Amino acid sequence: MEKIIYALWRRTDETRESLNRRLIEEATPRLLALPNVRGLRFNLQDDTVRRAEPLRQTATAPQMDAGAQIWLDVGHDAFRAPVDAILRDVSGRIGAWLVLESSVIPNTAHPAQEGKRTEGWSQFCFLQRPARLSFDQWRHNWQVLHTPVAVDTQSNFEYRQNLIIRALIEGPFPYAAIVEECFPTDAMDDPRVFFDALGDPTKYEANTRAMAESCARFVEMGETGAGIDVLPTSQFEMKIPAWR
Repeated sequence: MEKIIYALWRRTDETRESLNRRLIEEATPRLLALPNVRGLRFNLQDDTVRRAEPLRQTATAPQMDAGAQIWLDVGHDAFRAPVDAILRDVSGRIGAWLVLESSVIPNTAHPAQEGKRTEGWSQFCFLQRPARLSFDQWRHNWQVLHTPVAVDTQSNFEYRQNLIIRALIEGPFPYAAIVEECFPTDAMDDPRVFFDALGDPTKYEANTRAMAESCARFVEMGETGAGIDVLPTSQFEMKIPAWR
């Protein structure tokens, strides 16, 4: 079993809503009809997550408009080709990566239901590895040092780290990992909820400081978020893998 994550861009002169509609209404039944597809999740930017817009960070221009997470029996080019073709057909442009998923926090608080939007919202992030760090040091800083900080200082009820193994589609995509974290709805615009410190100013200050210091160890955090793309999205679980 292999997991593929796609970045999807809308067509020229169209809205994200149009792309979202095609992904749900057109791409989903076509993808689920393929015998190779064992799981399908979309991360869509829609009106429901508009409150989280100030949390966006942009390193890629133009930034991707949606994400697709797909579990396949085989991700080799020939076996994956029908999936690529369907997503190209409904999008303006696609990128794809083979990833190794670590389910740090499985979603047991608000379990996804097939064909429906998941509770809360999903922060979908594309990470670049800073040139100053070797791969081994970067991965250590991220997965060994940062993981407990992310768990301890936030209200995330789902946390999945996807380490990129290799790019599957050629293009200027310099990402090293893709992260998905799900939060309560009010975390979109209340940082005290985001940092799991509602009603506790001391905890809020400690958590925000710990998170900032930890992120600086593995992400280039310039004024424009030069090393990371952060997208506020709605999570739609269209087919839950059998092992979840």
